[in-house]
Amino acid sequence: MYRLEISPTASRQISKLQSQTRERINRSIAQLAGEPRPSGVKKLSAKEGYRIRVGDYRILYTIDDTSEIVSVYRVMPRENVYKF
Repeated sequence: MYRLEISPTASRQISKLQSQTRERINRSIAQLAGEPRPSGVKKLSAKEGYRIRVGDYRILYTIDDTSEIVSVYRVMPRENVYKF
């Protein structure tokens, strides 16, 4: 079981979402603890890390297999998430 870490930035982004979307995002993040590379995960090419899709939103995160930590660092709509 991996430990989840959510950055303050990602936490703020999640808190601004509508409640139904926020629940779906939180469920997807919680599932990363059991399976950090679920089906549909994509490895990022421009940056280190991975992304999963939840509707129109993307969850960007890194995985540290030695420490068993999944760090979520960004949750944004698809059109904005890769601009940073």
